[in-house]
Amino acid sequence: VQLQASGGGLVQAGGSLRLSCAASGTVFSIDSMGWYRQAPGNERELVAAITSGGMTNYADSVKGRFTISRDNAKNTVYLQMNSLQPEDTAVYYCNSNLRRVGALEYVNYWGKGTLVTVSS
Repeated sequence: VQLQASGGGLVQAGGSLRLSCAASGTVFSIDSMGWYRQAPGNERELVAAITSGGMTNYADSVKGRFTISRDNAKNTVYLQMNSLQPEDTAVYYCNSNLRRVGALEYVNYWGKGTLVTVSS
């Protein structure tokens, strides 16, 4: 199983980016999916998460600016980021609790990060 993230890049302050993360391989079922970020010198922090039923949770710093969504048929989670600010600059990581085909338990997976740089 792999989580493949895409959509990072360089954007000016006030701009927008959309991140995508697709789970591939022998995926049987996905519970929660989410995005974390880590800026230089900082710990990794939760940005947003979404359950299989569509319930969402956001960090206070991104509420009203970021929107998380998912396409269960495509095993994909998205993060629409609007009104980006320099403090949003970080490596963004996709995360998911999922069950592989033939497995009995859900396991937490991380994708490789995608860099988001916001210039002032």
